[in-house]
Amino acid sequence: MVSYLVPLRLANWVMNQVLVKSCYGFSRKLKSLGFRWGDLSSKPLHQPSPFPNITKCDLEGRGSQTLACDFHKVLLRTHSFFPYFMLVAFEGGSIFRAFLLLCSCPILWILNYEMKLRVMIFISFCGLRMKDMDNTSRAVLPKFYLENLNLEAYEVVASVGSRVFFTTMPRVMVEGFLKEYLNADAVIATELHTAGCYFTGFLSKSGLLVKHSALMDYFGDTKPDLGIGNASLHDQLFVSLCKEAYVVITEEGKVMPRNKYPKPLIFHDGRLAFLPTPSATLFMFTWLPLGFLMAIYRIFLGVFLCCKFTLALGIWSGLILNFNDKNQQRSESNKGVLYVCSHRTLMDPIFLSIMLGRRLTAVTYSLSKVSELIAPIRTMRLTRDRKQDGETMKRLLCEGDLVVFPEGTTCREPYLLRFSSLFAELADEIVPVAMNAHVTMFYGTTASGLKVLDPIFFFMNPWPRYDIQVLEKVPRELTCAGGRSSHEVANYIQRELADALGFECTNLKRRDKYMMLAGNEGVVQEKKGRRFC
Repeated sequence: MVSYLVPLRLANWVMNQVLVKSCYGFSRKLKSLGFRWGDLSSKPLHQPSPFPNITKCDLEGRGSQTLACDFHKVLLRTHSFFPYFMLVAFEGGSIFRAFLLLCSCPILWILNYEMKLRVMIFISFCGLRMKDMDNTSRAVLPKFYLENLNLEAYEVVASVGSRVFFTTMPRVMVEGFLKEYLNADAVIATELHTAGCYFTGFLSKSGLLVKHSALMDYFGDTKPDLGIGNASLHDQLFVSLCKEAYVVITEEGKVMPRNKYPKPLIFHDGRLAFLPTPSATLFMFTWLPLGFLMAIYRIFLGVFLCCKFTLALGIWSGLILNFNDKNQQRSESNKGVLYVCSHRTLMDPIFLSIMLGRRLTAVTYSLSKVSELIAPIRTMRLTRDRKQDGETMKRLLCEGDLVVFPEGTTCREPYLLRFSSLFAELADEIVPVAMNAHVTMFYGTTASGLKVLDPIFFFMNPWPRYDIQVLEKVPRELTCAGGRSSHEVANYIQRELADALGFECTNLKRRDKYMMLAGNEGVVQEKKGRRFC
């Protein structure tokens, strides 16, 4: 047995020390050496502004006023258009479209402001389905807009009663966010040409938006009460048409803290976990080939090797696992233990089984056939029929330990969805497990994409991390056997897990997530035919 492990350990050491660290270090060095191509949205000429800084704007008594505000370089701290077009290209299009956009950066660097936008729009939108863009604008872009909001500019926007936004970015990229999160009364932006249900990549006949002209067309002879722009000559002309004007002078505004978001960010989709600036995108593509090999290697460890060696080899490959078992009580019955977990990725029950060193059974609903086939632990599909699912889980508990996820779906942000109460009716020995996953490059979950790729994307992260905390067994007096209702038990465990993780409890359900991110109720249906739009 010892001689069998020596080649495996040697190969693992070579992969981690020589390949992973050298490739990862090389791509990090490229990023740190200034491979940035400057600001790819171009910097219009600046001059000393005759208008005061936005920090001097009085927020009192503006509830009845009308605001005209530039979106880019005013509300967004990131001054380049490039990351948002990259998100459209990668999430709405494909990895090949994203790579083409990255390769265009040297050309974008030498083009003027208008041509930069036209080229990025053409690469990102040519042949893109309107449905895919709608999913991206609804489920992907809002996260990155919220994380890059300028706090000082947002406070001024929030103080007024009527808000009209102007931007040279395509309307389909910003309108959903501005109306959903900032309660925009109108969004005036660049319009794109379409053919059927596809974008052609060209601008409409109106061309690229000219903000000061658009403001005069929209308001006519009436001037808006307040205007916000940046320090460029174009924006100074734009805000000069308002009764009162302020500009954002600083290069980087204050970061918007999560507790001041206009609406909580609970659900979002897409694979990228970072803002894809040119340097960060180059870093990703440099890592991607080796990252794919690392994902295959890590999946191979979990599927084909004994659990005793899986943990050590996985940690040597860069996987970070933090485990804390506070449950010292042993089972007092012949039935199995019911582990009730927060749900972060499809790998939750696998990591729990490995860390506990016990064979567990996990109940699932929308797991792909491939994931079921290669899962190293036993899985059982549920039907969403309460009576039938209850009987199934009772039978599984009689056969051994069972893992359930009462949320019914994964959530990426620090929130717990409403717990289904069915599990509380099945067992008296309930052990809550607080699970959390951390990624830096790719998300290992999806609502509208291919779920079979979830484990691959998760393990393609250079150092994916899992935190697992097994809490103490729920006291008998707090279970259904102690006289509590199933809803009381479910709510109690939800609060316990939220406290352990530092999360917030919500009443949102699986249906809410899928209606927002995928436009359906998350119900698996058989395909009845191919549709093109």
